[in-house]
Amino acid sequence: MKKEIKKQIKEDEFVSVVTHIVRFFQTHHKTMAAAAAGILAVILLVIGVRFLRARTLQKQSRIVTELISLRSELDKDPKKLADLEKKAGDGKFERFGFVLIGTYWMDNGNLSKAEEAFRKIKDRPRDLTYYQAKDLLGQIAVLRKDYDGAVKIFDAIEKDRPRDYALDAVLFHKAEALEKKGDKAGALALYKKLQETYSQTYFGYDASMKVRKLEAGQ
Repeated sequence: MKKEIKKQIKEDEFVSVVTHIVRFFQTHHKTMAAAAAGILAVILLVIGVRFLRARTLQKQSRIVTELISLRSELDKDPKKLADLEKKAGDGKFERFGFVLIGTYWMDNGNLSKAEEAFRKIKDRPRDLTYYQAKDLLGQIAVLRKDYDGAVKIFDAIEKDRPRDYALDAVLFHKAEALEKKGDKAGALALYKKLQETYSQTYFGYDASMKVRKLEAGQ
């Protein structure tokens, strides 16, 4: 009963406001006609922009969902790779498909094909997808024991200080490259930096484990 009364009060208030607005325009319709037309045009423009944004977000969400769905099906049905390759492209979200293709080849031990996929991602825009690809190229270099090449890639990412990518992951991968290269001091210093600066993250925790291991071996 109380809800119905509140609802009725709100409806009455709304009707009252609308009524006052209508009466105002009836009284001042001559002086307000031009202004009303301008306001209406602005309102229509805002509505149009919001509608287009909503449609764009919906389309982008659909693209990413399709790409991830195809990637998840690859392990069971490798023939889906052709479909994923068709969906991947130079668009802001389509290019994420190349990351998924590259990770598929990494999981299957084909580093050459993985690298080929990651290198298809252009330098602009420098967004999450771009830095994911670069980070993965650095990891491929580590797997190939090209530690200097890997460090160079990770340094470039660190220099950019990307807002769209987790820098702790990049620093951890760089520390691993230094450790495998034999630069224990450099690796330990970087692991300690991660331990202090990113203590609440996954890579910060792993870095603390690395610190204990390296210090115990000294």
